[in-house]
Amino acid sequence: MTAQPWKIKGEFVVSCSCAVFCPCVISLGEAPPTDGTCQGWIAIHVDEGYYGKARLDGLNAAWMVDVPGRMPEGNWGFALYIDERATPEQADGLTKINMGEAGGSTSPLKQLIGSVLGIEKVPFIFEKLGKGRRFAIPGVVDATVEPVRGKNPDEPTKVVNSEYWPSSTILVCRGVKSKSRAFGREWDLAGKSGEICDIEWGTT
Repeated sequence: MTAQPWKIKGEFVVSCSCAVFCPCVISLGEAPPTDGTCQGWIAIHVDEGYYGKARLDGLNAAWMVDVPGRMPEGNWGFALYIDERATPEQADGLTKINMGEAGGSTSPLKQLIGSVLGIEKVPFIFEKLGKGRRFAIPGVVDATVEPVRGKNPDEPTKVVNSEYWPSSTILVCRGVKSKSRAFGREWDLAGKSGEICDIEWGTT
């Protein structure tokens, strides 16, 4: 199937191995990750969206990324997980969008991914826990991130007006719990950096 026009609105939630807060975000990829390499998980929850004629409302996807250096230098080890509730048409759209093959906002991924570790359809949990978010794939990953409180305790710490490609506003978060095991990698990212972003991506 060829790529179709697409658009999604929703959330982008990150749990990674950098110290709080991830230098990759602030430097727009110019700075190396805290430890020189980056391991992490990204969950994408679609509030509303479409790929061609297929609606994507309410579906989820997740990336496992193993990055050997600065993010823009590529050669990422990458695994993609697609919500098991997706129909074949929805799964095709979510796969193309999240592999950078659909054009538009996510197209840079096509050049950044060095090796595809796997693409799987899985049961998916995505929950709002107060101001935090939990995403889980049973037997694979269970991660909860919460915003870092600002001087005003009712407002989380934010990065605003950024050129960061997923979103111009990023909530600075910390992993409360973040354990995973997949493709020979076993990570515990609790206490490390996290992000919550509202996203609006697409080909238009």
